Amino acid sequence: MIEAHGLTKRYGDKLAVDDLTFTIKPGIVTGFLGPNGAGKSTTIRMIMGLDEPTAGSVTVNGRPYAEHAAPLREVGALLEARAVHTGRSAYNHLLALAATTGVPRRRVDEVVDLVGLREVARKRVGGFSLGMGQRLGIASALLGDPSTLILDEPVNGLDPEGILWIRNLLKAFAAEGRTVFVSSHLMSEMALTAEQLIIVGRGKLIADVSVAEFTRSSRHSVRVRSPQAGVLRDALAGPEVTVSTPEADVLEIDGLDSETVGRIAAEHGVMLFELVPHTASLEEAFMELTRDDVEFRGNESAGLVGAGRGA
Repeated sequence: MIEAHGLTKRYGDKLAVDDLTFTIKPGIVTGFLGPNGAGKSTTIRMIMGLDEPTAGSVTVNGRPYAEHAAPLREVGALLEARAVHTGRSAYNHLLALAATTGVPRRRVDEVVDLVGLREVARKRVGGFSLGMGQRLGIASALLGDPSTLILDEPVNGLDPEGILWIRNLLKAFAAEGRTVFVSSHLMSEMALTAEQLIIVGRGKLIADVSVAEFTRSSRHSVRVRSPQAGVLRDALAGPEVTVSTPEADVLEIDGLDSETVGRIAAEHGVMLFELVPHTASLEEAFMELTRDDVEFRGNESAGLVGAGRGA
């Protein structure tokens, strides 16, 4: 279990993390989401004892990370997969970690097989692809068979097979009653992997909620296709209802559920060719929630760089 209480980090005039309080429970995968600059990496570094909080505290399994006698057995972390001596083989890198932390040699062989690096384990890490380096980083995190796993962008560089593998690995890890905390920008993957979400913006906690509740409470709409779209539009008019017409004979309705739209259509004798409810995806819900907390925003009205210049 990871517990943060009033966790705060200031770098000079910049407040990177602002009074964060949350609990990451064992037995489920918890996703850690937020726009760039939201304070996610700083929070993880404080959990791992790499940065000292300006105020507040954070513990892993009841005590600060640095106070654990065998921290690698308590917490396995992937923060920067490429922070490896490039002249070493993957096997020797893991063997060195094991030797300095009291992990038996047989565990090195186990994690090499677990992450699918057996065929390249004796090759130098400097020649690894991004995906292979990511697998090695995950192997390092798993080496101590920890009760808590903290991964920052674990699917970065992985192919579809690798993404499915890490998804199943995290779920299996949590199913054993362990704590899994995963930071990622891939909303589609978080929707398939995580059960709980911690969402931050500009260093503050925005939401601590289940994935199901988060998407359920966000924007919903109904899409209708009808040859009598105009009639139905007038029938649906109301102070809390918004109706748009993206194309001929099609209505998109906010403020009513599909059952209500269908009933009103029937009452007015409107023929429907299509009636489709739309629930916001995790990505849509996240964008809606964090719209005001994005630190860097592109200019959507600007043209592509170089467009019209000798193209």
